[in-house]
Amino acid sequence: MTAARGRGLGLALVITAALAAAPAPAAEVRVAVAANFVGTLDRLGKTFQAGSGNTLLVSSGSTAKLYAQIRNGAPYDVLLAADAEHPQRLEQEGLAVAGSRFTYARGQLALWSRDPGRVDAEAKVLRTSDFRHLAIANPSIAPYGAAAQQTLQHLGLWETLTPHLVRGEDIGQAFQFVQSGNAELGFVALAQIRQLKPDARGSYWLVPAKLYAPIEQQAVLLTRASDNAAARAFLTFLRSRQARELIQADGYGPG
Repeated sequence: MTAARGRGLGLALVITAALAAAPAPAAEVRVAVAANFVGTLDRLGKTFQAGSGNTLLVSSGSTAKLYAQIRNGAPYDVLLAADAEHPQRLEQEGLAVAGSRFTYARGQLALWSRDPGRVDAEAKVLRTSDFRHLAIANPSIAPYGAAAQQTLQHLGLWETLTPHLVRGEDIGQAFQFVQSGNAELGFVALAQIRQLKPDARGSYWLVPAKLYAPIEQQAVLLTRASDNAAARAFLTFLRSRQARELIQADGYGPG
């Protein structure tokens, strides 16, 4: 081997080694997320991006609506649902990667008013006539709405309060009804209240978990993203201790 050829081979090996060691280029992850988790996902996304260079592109809505969009070909990579039912369906239908599904958070329901002192520690306000409108998410498509209906049924108030109900498409819209003053009271996610500044949290009652079915929020990798390393990296991050601590600090039970 000539000296020149040897130098050329050495240079090629150096270049190959450098390319192998170089970080993967930044990528985008399209995440469909239940409305209650948007604020938490924003903080998680910033941490994930800082550590990986990858970016989350987020679309939110009710879990049932997002599920329908996925079935109709919406180009999402990951679903963060507000229940376990829809991710399981996607897995059974071949639209999600088998074995990728896991619980990332457990939701907590709260009765909330933006007015300090309106909601008492036992939710006796629900049995008074001191309000005109009670906001809930649509029980037929939103897990938090179903939990609100179950709570009222357990309290024996569903039929009594039905005339006062205003239904949002998802828990985000139900929250907006109360925050805007269009409803004096509303059943929302505890996390939504926690994300407000302390002087804007008004008053709330944390609904006992025995009054509604567990809100087990599951994540799943969608089939179209089975080879998407960034999407897989995000789901791995979501299961990390750092992510779990942030999720619990926002008002969710552990996954």
